[in-house]
Amino acid sequence: MLIRTGRDGFEHPVASEITPREVYEDRRQLLKWMAGGAAGVGLAAWAGREAFAQQVQRPGKLAPIADVRSTVPGAVTMEKVTSYQDATSYNNFYEFGTDKSDPAQNAHTLQTRPWTVEVSGLVKKPAKFAIDDLIKLAPQEERIYRLRCVEGWSMVIPWVGFSLSKLIEKAEPLGNAHFVQFLSLADAKTMPMVSSRILDWPYFEGLRMDEAMHPLTLLAFGMYGEVLPKQNGAPVRIVVPWKYGFKSAKSIVQIRLTEGMPPTAWNKAAANEYGFYSNVNPNVDHPRWSQATERRIGEDGLFAKRRKTLMFNGYEAQVGQLYAGMDLRKNY
Repeated sequence: MLIRTGRDGFEHPVASEITPREVYEDRRQLLKWMAGGAAGVGLAAWAGREAFAQQVQRPGKLAPIADVRSTVPGAVTMEKVTSYQDATSYNNFYEFGTDKSDPAQNAHTLQTRPWTVEVSGLVKKPAKFAIDDLIKLAPQEERIYRLRCVEGWSMVIPWVGFSLSKLIEKAEPLGNAHFVQFLSLADAKTMPMVSSRILDWPYFEGLRMDEAMHPLTLLAFGMYGEVLPKQNGAPVRIVVPWKYGFKSAKSIVQIRLTEGMPPTAWNKAAANEYGFYSNVNPNVDHPRWSQATERRIGEDGLFAKRRKTLMFNGYEAQVGQLYAGMDLRKNY
């Protein structure tokens, strides 16, 4: 519970605005008080997310991953890591629902074994990998990455995996392979929203080849020292830390190398809002909101100041050269 002060332009509250002590010391009573309108709909939503996050615990069934450390420059931020509860209870995974809490509630239906990932397209050595064989393809590392979502919220998560380039190199791409497309699982039996018209299923995303080959682009199998929770994209996902979160495809079943720029799910659904590149750029607003600032999940108290969003999500020194000479307003 945060106590409102006179800092940052706020006036001291009047007595009627102060939460009763017996209420804020009881989380359930706090939620009832807020939901009743005393503190407004916005406070109720915030409190609801906080309470739900506290209910999400490590299930005790996720396999631990051996101690790993990163060898890639720039792959570890010194910022405070988001709590496991927050990172696994506030998610975008539209196959399981549109609300941020839906994936944690619904993704238990996802079956992650058996699982194969197909590498195809413009490669000399197309192949299908059983997930356990894919995991063993290269030594895994821990990468503590910022994750910035287009809606204006961010997290800091310790991912476990290896650079996607290791897999692409093994497939031996052809000279005319300029892009990489990722296809996610679309199983109506285990994913309740796949039968909806929210997106054109399966979910598909794409990167330019040099983006995919950059050492920071991670093929992730775990987080917080354990295998990926289902709501976070188990058993394998992409993490591209300098792009908005929706570029990081979850529950991948196919990786396809192409000559032309592949279609992507959100660009197809709303081209004026979601460009192919989708690099974090605080100077280019989303048509419906500003991207100049963000909320860090877990640090977003009722009156906490928003953080200034960094260019390329703070990874400009590592990836800025990939876009030299490009108009980053046009190529959003």
